[in-house]
Amino acid sequence: MRRTLATLTASLVCLTPAAVALAAPAPTTASAGVKVYKNCTELNKTYKHGVGKAGARDKTRSGTKPVTNFRVNTKVYNANKKHDRDKDGVACEKR
Repeated sequence: MRRTLATLTASLVCLTPAAVALAAPAPTTASAGVKVYKNCTELNKTYKHGVGKAGARDKTRSGTKPVTNFRVNTKVYNANKKHDRDKDGVACEKR
């Protein structure tokens, strides 16, 4: 009985640091060291015309010119794709 209790206690002690690590809040950067921006204003301070993934094209209304001078960086785009409202592959695009 004592061995079983000792083994069980040792197992719980080993699991505790992992459980604490899982409960920690997510950092503001993605795993590859790519910054996750809070909003488009913050992203546009670094990427003036937005950021897009490779092969992306700005979706526009008829009669308007698409933004073509955005920075192509797939890792940054993937970390901040929540800011791509029209789902065209370019986040926070602006002229």
